[in-house]
Amino acid sequence: MRCPFCSNEDTQVKDSRPTEDGAAIRRRRQCDKCGSRFTTFERVQLRDLVVLKRSGRRVPFDRDKLARSLAIALRKRPIEQDQIEQMISGIVRKLESQGESEITSEIIGGMVMEALAQLDPVAYVRYASVYQDFQETSDFARFIEEARKKKRGGTD
Repeated sequence: MRCPFCSNEDTQVKDSRPTEDGAAIRRRRQCDKCGSRFTTFERVQLRDLVVLKRSGRRVPFDRDKLARSLAIALRKRPIEQDQIEQMISGIVRKLESQGESEITSEIIGGMVMEALAQLDPVAYVRYASVYQDFQETSDFARFIEEARKKKRGGTD
């Protein structure tokens, strides 16, 4: 594994252990050249996934991009990092187990929205505002009202 600080290719594993959800192995490493320490994660990948974007472009699925978008939605929210990792792992497992190697961005966005709705209502609205491209404050109000109706079972 290449050192992210000095690009040296010789690093040593100092500690390995499974993550709390058992979906990955966390490895603490140290660079032989500069002495820096860093963490890597090893995960099972069932298949290479390709995301079909709304524009028609095809891009490789990027777990880190998913994690970054969730970090933005969950910023300053009382959610533990382990909960976020479990949510990401769950979404990736669902995607990989669908049997399709090409998945639309809408399917991924829907899975994220569903997971965030269960985890944190504020993050859910934040993510929706970007995912559904809110343009005005009325878009927020309409979305929140629809979410409340769903939560109540669709009755008024």
